[in-house]
Amino acid sequence: MEALSRAYGDEALTAFELDFLSNGERRKHALGASWQVPFEAVEPVRPFRWDKGTPGFAGWYYSTTVRDHVGYESWLERDRLILLDKDPQVRAISSQPFWLHWHDGKRRRRHAPDYFVRLATGQARIVDVRAEDDMDEDTRESFAVTQRACAAVGWEFEWAGRPQPILMANVRWLARYRRARCGRPEAVVERLLEVFSEPRRLWDGAALVGDRIQVLPVLFHLLWLGKLKVDLSGGLLKTGSLVWAKGRRQWTG
Repeated sequence: MEALSRAYGDEALTAFELDFLSNGERRKHALGASWQVPFEAVEPVRPFRWDKGTPGFAGWYYSTTVRDHVGYESWLERDRLILLDKDPQVRAISSQPFWLHWHDGKRRRRHAPDYFVRLATGQARIVDVRAEDDMDEDTRESFAVTQRACAAVGWEFEWAGRPQPILMANVRWLARYRRARCGRPEAVVERLLEVFSEPRRLWDGAALVGDRIQVLPVLFHLLWLGKLKVDLSGGLLKTGSLVWAKGRRQWTG
């Protein structure tokens, strides 16, 4: 690890290796020779399995950002995936994109980050998900090493812990309405944006547009997209929650 701590710039480009799958073929190259690979399009380097008696809970989440399923290995990873899917700055997501290999001065080590994210700016971000109270020394070291590798090639690195509970509960609810079919008909979309051009309570504004059974799924879809706004952290969504159209200031009166 002492030798690795000096591995910045050109040294880091050879001190680290990336091991990944592309079109079914396993490849392994030095960081400096592989960092420009479009990792948002690679296959996971390990399978997503869940067996009785094992920790974690693996599954697949349908991301409207990538229009495909993205794997996760725990509920915490799934929650982070939902938040990434909602983020308008995110353009692509892949899970378990590669093994990062290095030598810590005593033995060979490897770590598979949870997510590779491509942002609207073209910037790459590596996301590792772990709750603070579930961190051990090996995990902290792996995350620190991954951050060093990212810095060497200009990638962002994010350690994501547990999200704020109220925020996450609200976003999980809105995720039910993330698919494009919830944003129809267009006439309801336009009317909702018009009605909420001034802040109104959710239930009251929906009633002004039409039958709530038809209107509410569209309203929730617009909240998912961010075209309508609501305070997602201040309390659970309810009929009296104040909603306003994007670009308008939140009413504080």
